Amino acid sequence: MNALAIDEMGMTDRGRAATLRRLSGKPTHYSRPRESRRNRLCSWCGMGSHATVALGISGENLAREELTRRGYAILATRYRTRSGEIDIVAQDGATLVFVEVKTRSSEDYGIPAEAVTRRKQRRIVTMAKWYLTETRQHGCLCRFDVVTVLCRRGLLPVVDVVQNAFMAGS
Repeated sequence: MNALAIDEMGMTDRGRAATLRRLSGKPTHYSRPRESRRNRLCSWCGMGSHATVALGISGENLAREELTRRGYAILATRYRTRSGEIDIVAQDGATLVFVEVKTRSSEDYGIPAEAVTRRKQRRIVTMAKWYLTETRQHGCLCRFDVVTVLCRRGLLPVVDVVQNAFMAGS
């Protein structure tokens, strides 16, 4: 016999209590609203909502197309390390280029390039060192570019490539 008593309607004591609380209008427990698995993962990783993530991915795609149009060879996208993620790793001639993509839907919070702070620059440099170590490409020429994508509602996106946006030692 189970430890829970089952009445004639097939309800356990706990089930009956929860049903009565629900019917009384009092909250059964105090917890956050249930989120989808993707939302939990996005918020846990420090990423935004689905719309923000989708905007970022579309910006990375536009940036990749623009870099390819300019003659860059794309080596890796969304390269993950412990420290974070490098959006695009590309080759421009003999130079290895680490690209940070910043996408915005408006300039309400500043231009996209302003979001690449000194702290973010240091993280990108650290991730670039990881990439160089993992791919055994020590001693090659490296450059750090920023691609800004501005996607205003009803207008074509504006893609701007800032070469040598920052130096590794700055």
